[in-house]
Amino acid sequence: MKIIEIKNLYKIYNETEVEVKAVNGIDLNFEKGEFAAIVGPSGSGKTTLLNLLGGLDAPTSGDISVDGTSLGKLKSSKLIDFRMNNIGFVFQAYNLIPVLTAKENVEFIMHLQGKSKKERDARTKELLTAVGLEDRINSRPTKLSGGQQQRVAVARALASKPKFVLADEPTANLDSKSTENLLDIMERLNKEEGTTFIFSTHDQRVVNKARRVITIEDGKIISDEKKN
Repeated sequence: MKIIEIKNLYKIYNETEVEVKAVNGIDLNFEKGEFAAIVGPSGSGKTTLLNLLGGLDAPTSGDISVDGTSLGKLKSSKLIDFRMNNIGFVFQAYNLIPVLTAKENVEFIMHLQGKSKKERDARTKELLTAVGLEDRINSRPTKLSGGQQQRVAVARALASKPKFVLADEPTANLDSKSTENLLDIMERLNKEEGTTFIFSTHDQRVVNKARRVITIEDGKIISDEKKN
């Protein structure tokens, strides 16, 4: 079942009178439950594509639909609500709220969604247990290692039960052991919850885990390979 449809997508920047096509006429679909990596050299357009998929940036032209909803046709307030309820984000820099505990970071989006305390507590406990941090629920980010912070970020991304999770270089600041641990957790959650994961990455370890690898250069898809 398709959950994302991208049609003739362009993102063009005009820098000092030079036109840069960061995304250059991309057509692409993603199915529910995929575990996909977008790869390519620096400046290839992969992070721009992720930002467009997440509704964090608007395309110059073309269309992105999520479950039949065109992101480009949503007004700003509706787009914020749509993003909150349908898309999870994992960033390279973790982006946790420093004054909140692990538990509070994970349940924050559920507060915004108006979920009850009972729902928030149950989902937060479930996710922090799933990422192996049930004993660190009251720890603030400064008391957690980089790998632990990124696991909190993964739990937070899944808290709203999104249709898909976008992970932009999520292993860039992690050592090998933390990277393997994080990838195992995300792969397991992908299979157990059926959540689609889409990575932007330079990390070969992420590529090795991915079941689909999309290569971008100069804003264009040059290969799209699915593994058995």
